[in-house]
Amino acid sequence: MESIARTMVGRKSEQEVLSAFVTAPEGRALVLRGDAGVGKSALLDHVIELAADKHRVIRAAGVEAESELPFAGLHQFLYPLLNHLDGLDDAHRKVFDVVFGRGEDTPPSVMTLGIAVLDLLSLAASQQPLLLVLDDGQWLDTSSTEVCGFVGRRLTGSSVKLVVGLRSGVPSGFDTAALPELPVTPLPENVAEQLLDQRHPALDPRVRHLVLDEAQGNPLALLELPPHIRGDRAERSAEERLGYTGVPLPQRLQQVYGARIDSLDAGVRAELLRGALDGVGAGTAADRTRGTRYRMRDVDEAVARGLLDIDPLSGDFVFRHPLVRSTVVQSATPNERRAAHTILAQLHHDDIERRATHLAASTVDPDENVATALEAAADSATRRGGAVTAVTWLTRAAELSETREERSRRLGDAAYVAGHSGRLDHARQLVLSDTGSGTTDSPSSVVASGYVAFFEDGDVRSSQRQVFAAIESMRDSGVQEPNDVLTRLIDLLLAVNQYASDRDAWERTHQLLDSLGDLVSAHSRIYQDAWGDVVLRGAGVRERVDRAFASLGDLEPWDITRLAVAAYHVDTLSQYRPHLQRIVDREVETGALADAMTMLHLIMLDQIAVGEWDEAERTGARCLELTTTHRHTLFVMHTQAYLGQIAALRGHTDRARELQATVDTWARPRGIGFLTQITDTIGTTAALADGDYEAAYLHAIGITPPGTLTPYAHQAPHTLLDLTEAALHTGRTQQAHTHALAAHQNNLHHLSPRLALITHGALALTTPDPAQATTHYQHAQNHPAATTFPFELARIQLAHGIRQRHTHGPRTARPHLTQAAETFERLGATPWAQRARAELRATGHTTRTTTHHTPLTWQEHRIADLAARGLTNKEIGEQTHLSPRTVSSHLYRVFPKLGITSRAALRDALGRISDDENV
Repeated sequence: MESIARTMVGRKSEQEVLSAFVTAPEGRALVLRGDAGVGKSALLDHVIELAADKHRVIRAAGVEAESELPFAGLHQFLYPLLNHLDGLDDAHRKVFDVVFGRGEDTPPSVMTLGIAVLDLLSLAASQQPLLLVLDDGQWLDTSSTEVCGFVGRRLTGSSVKLVVGLRSGVPSGFDTAALPELPVTPLPENVAEQLLDQRHPALDPRVRHLVLDEAQGNPLALLELPPHIRGDRAERSAEERLGYTGVPLPQRLQQVYGARIDSLDAGVRAELLRGALDGVGAGTAADRTRGTRYRMRDVDEAVARGLLDIDPLSGDFVFRHPLVRSTVVQSATPNERRAAHTILAQLHHDDIERRATHLAASTVDPDENVATALEAAADSATRRGGAVTAVTWLTRAAELSETREERSRRLGDAAYVAGHSGRLDHARQLVLSDTGSGTTDSPSSVVASGYVAFFEDGDVRSSQRQVFAAIESMRDSGVQEPNDVLTRLIDLLLAVNQYASDRDAWERTHQLLDSLGDLVSAHSRIYQDAWGDVVLRGAGVRERVDRAFASLGDLEPWDITRLAVAAYHVDTLSQYRPHLQRIVDREVETGALADAMTMLHLIMLDQIAVGEWDEAERTGARCLELTTTHRHTLFVMHTQAYLGQIAALRGHTDRARELQATVDTWARPRGIGFLTQITDTIGTTAALADGDYEAAYLHAIGITPPGTLTPYAHQAPHTLLDLTEAALHTGRTQQAHTHALAAHQNNLHHLSPRLALITHGALALTTPDPAQATTHYQHAQNHPAATTFPFELARIQLAHGIRQRHTHGPRTARPHLTQAAETFERLGATPWAQRARAELRATGHTTRTTTHHTPLTWQEHRIADLAARGLTNKEIGEQTHLSPRTVSSHLYRVFPKLGITSRAALRDALGRISDDENV
């Protein structure tokens, strides 16, 4: 077989780039981008030829019909490598089970799946270098595109190469994948003439001129046009010969293919149409693995006319080029397409999403059975991370509904999912289309419009009134059974109430929900008890959240988000953070954006709580960019509030107060108490950092007065230690002790691990009886979850050390003060670290900062410590919610910082750091 390089005309510079790409010693990715027919496929074939001697080649092709089916494209690359799965660990095998439809677990996040794919590719490439070739990448489904982009950016150091062909002018997830690109442009005029003369010699001059003029350097057009304008056709005008003028080149090519298609027997055209609509590709290995793809039969006539090829391995008929496939569809009549979709829907009767795709396209008149099938497919898509697709199917289901009520309900469902997808404009349009049908202010419309007003503008007051009225109306209308619309209204009211943090509104809500009885779902009851006032209603919430998360596979993304918010209020968020991290990347691009924003907030909160402050700032920056881009003003302010908290904890008080002022100015006039409580907390923490205890006390009592825990003030229990410490430092000893006793009397120590820690800490600080104080210090410092909350623990250790220095002498105080100082320094809590070091110096202990000797982040120090104890990367990852690969990357940075080259030296290096700190 003649070399492609020898038969290719022109493309010298492209060939040089591709040769360097293939011969490079390590993995990399490259995107070839150009118009349809410009020669991308030929260049991909050239890459394959260059790599064939040393690489195992796996080809894949994007299919427009599958562009909305999550992971459909990724199957093509992974299927040939399934025999390597046994070499992976259980967690990664489980990830692939979900992707291949063998498991029921929540779909993995882009990061989780991307890491698993990288490991699988690395394992396969250890035997022979891999070349992954993707043609028509613009049609790859979003989920697969994200994973391919993730993988493509991380091939350095591997034996895997990825090359992707993309059609210009068609939006694709690869547009923002930040992969190196090689533009594939039309051929220069002289090269186009050379190609035409080589492949079609002795053309009539008039035909030659016409082909060159119409092809405009497009190689496919140069090759395909001449046979169709030979002979007597060349005697006619250009308009008559080609039947069109002044249209873009791809359409001209489709017209050429259309002429061939129109000349086929009707039965052959029908076979081609069914194959095209079902995404039959161009004969790649991946096409042979699709199982239930429509197999075209008795289409030899199409092969003879150059429209189809025969796959040499499977023997199946495949389209010669994607342009043929699209031309087949465009040249068919609407009735022909609907008939083909009907047959394909029957073929895919066991595939809920693919069947729905064909049913939606095959149906014209309202049909309740089809609408119901589309609803089921939308639910399936949502659980797989395809909320955007779900909106499309729900909207189509509404169009096919037989009654106005069902149409309104389904439009409401579509608007609800669109709202959770962060597509507020789309949700608003769906609401308007619903009200335009005569269903003004239907409950479904209230749900959607409430979410728009709430998330976009932070309008809690009107949202409360509107939603409350809708729930009362449904109750008064005599609704007898729980239903989705009522549950959504209830959950929206609870979310709005949480942000408003208004006592009267909450008490009215409790009365309303009590009147609904069993119409309120078990999950909504959890939200009601956790989101409002955990002190009054939090008993047993931890156990109920645990039970709800046990059925994770049955939960929608918004259910997971809401349950995680409940877990935050009882301080058990850490154990659920892996669930959030697995889905948040997926939701950002393909699913419920509003929920992804909340998930990022929750991840950020947990990172703050467990001392991963650098990571929390990065999460906050990501969330701020996302919320700003999508104009979710409420979440923009919410994110800035959390960033203000971190700044205050670090002692960056100017930045903290700047963010505090920004959020407070926006939130207070709107009555968003949730955020104004956080701004008061920022003010308290910043004042404590500055040592301005009077200001700290005034900020703290703005949240709750001493001796009480203001109802429905979610920050009241969290600021217990702050108010107590500020009161003590300002001489308000009795108020401090009264407040600590109030926390104990309200059983805060039974509600959550964190509240137990700070309740005992507050009692230890304020109890005048030394024996009781010692007991409370021991309860706090020995609590099983104490190390989970390092900042609070270090504050208690600092207070304990100070008390020990005054009552038992410096030697007894030093261990507590040393532990506090180490923790504060690792966290980056500079003011508190300085105080702890000053107290150590007061004991006669010479200290110096460890920054010069160990510039480790808190996360790096934590991972290094676990590794020094002998834990594997996998075991460390399980404790830190990181992948083994990320753990390895952290250790890679830690070793040079500590001046070591092996894991075995970690213990001694960390010991030297500790010794230096204690000098």
